[in-house]
Amino acid sequence: MYIYADNAATTKMSAAAINELISKTTEEYGNPSSLHSIGQKAAETLFNARKMIADLLSATEKNIFFTSGGSESDNMAILSAAEHGKKKNKRHIITTEFEHHAVLHTVEKLERQGFEVTYLDVHENGVVSVSELESAIREDTALVSVMYANNEIGTVQPIAEIGKVCYKHKVLFHTDAVQAAGHLHINVLELGVDYLSLSAHKFGGPKGVGVLYARNRSLVHSLIEGGAQEFGKRGGTENVPAISAMAVALKESCENIESSYGKVCQMRDRLIEGLLKIPHTVLNGDRISRLPGNVNVCFEGIEGESLLLMLDCKGIAASSGSACTSGSLEPSHVLLAIGRPHEIAHGSLRLSINHENTPDEIEKIISVTTEVVEKLRSMSPVWDDLQKGRKAHVI
Repeated sequence: MYIYADNAATTKMSAAAINELISKTTEEYGNPSSLHSIGQKAAETLFNARKMIADLLSATEKNIFFTSGGSESDNMAILSAAEHGKKKNKRHIITTEFEHHAVLHTVEKLERQGFEVTYLDVHENGVVSVSELESAIREDTALVSVMYANNEIGTVQPIAEIGKVCYKHKVLFHTDAVQAAGHLHINVLELGVDYLSLSAHKFGGPKGVGVLYARNRSLVHSLIEGGAQEFGKRGGTENVPAISAMAVALKESCENIESSYGKVCQMRDRLIEGLLKIPHTVLNGDRISRLPGNVNVCFEGIEGESLLLMLDCKGIAASSGSACTSGSLEPSHVLLAIGRPHEIAHGSLRLSINHENTPDEIEKIISVTTEVVEKLRSMSPVWDDLQKGRKAHVI
């Protein structure tokens, strides 16, 4: 039995999304910009997908732009807001220390172009303080960008409260909702966002396709030139089959939120309880204000990479953090942002489960992880120093 517990990296495509992808690929292969009947059939499919996604987000179809995924949507939102801000001589951006690198690298690029960026502290619990955010807003603030739910430690941010603050101060607000979609209800009107990013493969859809919601088309500036697609805001022929499959996957996941939320939370809490019984282990992020399927812990005295490889050999797929930075030897910037020392951050484990996991799988994960941690510690000179008092325990 192989247990998949890395849904934050990517989810398995749902059967409904696969069927939609195949049918639209084989039956509606026309270019939606073509005037003939096959092209117009594809255009109709594109319109229906846009309307379906808009309805699910409580938006209108004119506010939905299709992209290649969450990273492009983040880039498009931030660079558009920056361009809008420049026209009003506003060159200040507020974000957090633990955003996805699609956000962090984009604002770093803007810093090199003369923008000033304030990085908010996310504290040990991994939750942004609304009052601290409001205090950081200035007359020249062009944008606030705060993710809905963190991709590594799963903490859920007070987005609706932040939206009210941004509206009060007339500042544009973007949220990266890639990890939240399909797990939490998303209503763009209630959240008060100007931009919102989604990625299909995080909620049972295909890879390589995503959404940018923008409250106003005038707030969107093109990153890709070349055609009049996406209301003239993103050149390139739309991937109609993938877009339609994304819409089906989002609808399915949104409809199942109520039925799966309690079940997944129960398994998550059991997993946390079981792993914290391992000595010198700490949970990363707030225990309550977190995604239903996210568990992120640090084990003192081991390396996360060795842990992941041994878990894989024993039939468990997990990660140590964001899949986008898995090739890096640096400790997680998210864990450093919540105050974990480097040596502790290196020993992290992220388990992200969903409704397809079972209670029996949770017990297996607890049992195998306990066994693997004990094995790794028995071979670790660092752990030997800790146990013999030559070094002090941090956890």
